Amino acid sequence: MTRKPKKQLSNSALLPLFFFFFIFFQIFFFSFSLRAHTGFLFFVAIAQIILIAFLFAVRLRIQKKRAEAEVKRQDYLEKNNLLEAEIETETSVLKAFQEKIINYSKLKDLTEKLSRCLSLEDTSETLSAETDRLFGDGDITTILYLFHSRTGELGLTSSQKGQMRINIKSKKGDLFDGWVVKTLQPLLVEAAKNDFRFDMDKAVSEEARAIGSLISTPLMIGNKALGILRVDTPQENCFKSDDLRFLSTIGDLGAVAIENAQLYERVEELAIKDGLTGLYLRRYLLARMTEEISREFRSKRELSFLMVDLDKFKDYNDHYGHMAGDILLRTVAMILQETFKNPGDLVSRFGGEEFAVLLPDCSKEKAIELADEVRKRIQKQEIILRKQKTRITVSIGVATFPSDARLREELIAVADNAMYRAKAKGRNRVCFME
Repeated sequence: MTRKPKKQLSNSALLPLFFFFFIFFQIFFFSFSLRAHTGFLFFVAIAQIILIAFLFAVRLRIQKKRAEAEVKRQDYLEKNNLLEAEIETETSVLKAFQEKIINYSKLKDLTEKLSRCLSLEDTSETLSAETDRLFGDGDITTILYLFHSRTGELGLTSSQKGQMRINIKSKKGDLFDGWVVKTLQPLLVEAAKNDFRFDMDKAVSEEARAIGSLISTPLMIGNKALGILRVDTPQENCFKSDDLRFLSTIGDLGAVAIENAQLYERVEELAIKDGLTGLYLRRYLLARMTEEISREFRSKRELSFLMVDLDKFKDYNDHYGHMAGDILLRTVAMILQETFKNPGDLVSRFGGEEFAVLLPDCSKEKAIELADEVRKRIQKQEIILRKQKTRITVSIGVATFPSDARLREELIAVADNAMYRAKAKGRNRVCFME
């Protein structure tokens, strides 16, 4: 056990005791002087004056001590307040530091997940899903818009709410997204209905979802804008500046991942597409034919194949030059793409001036009809070569699985033979095995 320190009596506590003894001795000396000798009263009066002066001095000293003690107390209180303020500041700094550590840990996980994505689709879905998870609110909607590489238009790529994808009415963005596109700056809207920058009546008419507050950031690589990452909720005052900074950091990571995915797809596209016409190359067509023939065989459906060859292409090259030949190839490729655009249709450059078209789930009758339609469109297409108007025709051969052939090479051979029969019969026609 620790001994408690003994309490010492202060001057203020001794003062009443001193006064008690003083009055006692005054009465004693006064009584003694009356009994002993009246002259003794003079000495008693002198003693009283001395005692009064002493008491006055003691009182002044006590007041001084009290004042000093009060000054010290105020000083201690001030120091205590400063220490409390420093402790509060340090606590808030420590809390913010802990939050940063948690956020950096989350960003590390996001970076690792994005690094495992190769395709643009996987990257977009991972970015929106992880952003929704990081903000961790079931009533929060995460939307990712990307600019189209060719048209430059903003388009909806992914939308996430919790663990589910949701349908967003504004496929090209609303007035909030338009503001971000125009300024290329992050946007924080704490209360949408009170924000003077936006006309909420127009926003309600554009989007059926209620929007109370939102944060949005452009996805930038240098000066190039790739898209917009946005988080919104029907509730007001759900986001602060720290949330916007965190989203901007996520956006920076997402922009790098999206650019890498776009470059990866571009490399893949260059490996399987023709640089002149933009059509798929022959090796990609052959691989797809194998897959489609196996699928059609299992489902017991038909598959058709067209072989298309430009008539008298060498004459155009000799008369107008090879640049003119490139114009012809690009024109025919464009018409083929515009004609055969159903899901699963595949148009490829087979080699030289030959094109091939793969038509899954297509009967011979339908394939012949489509082949004749595209032949007529190519024949009617006016082409200007060296300021001269000209036209070109094509000969087309049609083959169908499984009625004409059951193997890939046989199907190609049948279509190729039919195409040569079309040329032998005068060109600009469609032939098939009867």
